[in-house]
Amino acid sequence: MTAREAAVVTESLLYLALTLAIYALVRKAQARFKTPLLNPVLIGIAVLVPLLVVLKVPYQSYMQGGRFINFFLEPAVVALAYPLYQQLDLIRAQWKALLSTCVLGVLVAMVSGLVIAWLLGADRPVLLSMAAKSVTTPIAMGVSERIGGIASLTAVLVLFAGVTGAILGPWLLTLCKVKSPQARGLAMGCAAHAIGTARIVEESAEAAAFSSLALSLCGIITAFVAPLVVPLLTEWML
Repeated sequence: MTAREAAVVTESLLYLALTLAIYALVRKAQARFKTPLLNPVLIGIAVLVPLLVVLKVPYQSYMQGGRFINFFLEPAVVALAYPLYQQLDLIRAQWKALLSTCVLGVLVAMVSGLVIAWLLGADRPVLLSMAAKSVTTPIAMGVSERIGGIASLTAVLVLFAGVTGAILGPWLLTLCKVKSPQARGLAMGCAAHAIGTARIVEESAEAAAFSSLALSLCGIITAFVAPLVVPLLTEWML
């Protein structure tokens, strides 16, 4: 290994250690202070992005270490299937209600996002980018590209929706007196996808199962519905 290669590896491990340290500290603070504002994703972005900008660290350099975290994302998502399996009998008994709820959730998410962007004066590419903001990133970016949106903007909107949902979702559901773990899970999965699911896992395995189901179904439904519905809505708006 050359000196340059060794320096790259050292730098990569430093960024990895910094990311993990921030996550661990925020989780510890979250357990102590019990506030939704101490969200690891939100705080991680708030700390790391300005730091990398100030130090002029390119994103590619940061991701040399970040790829190790990225590697575990897919197994982590697959692991969400376990609580789903535990609630399989209950899901089978209510599949019609669950499917209709997810379809309605997808339509509400798309239409509300488009209307808000339209009222704020957004142009067509931004409107199209808003359509898939409430589903997991890979599906959202694919849908955005297919309907003519800006995939990178959609990715940012997905992250914003997930973090906002994880912070405010449980509080709003409690405020609305939604106590059913199934309903809470479905709402979080529909509105805040994987980040919301990671948050609702803290409440119960049942809520986590229904949130996992919702994020999966909503992703599939969006992939089919958005290319048909969104262009028609944007044509009407513009």
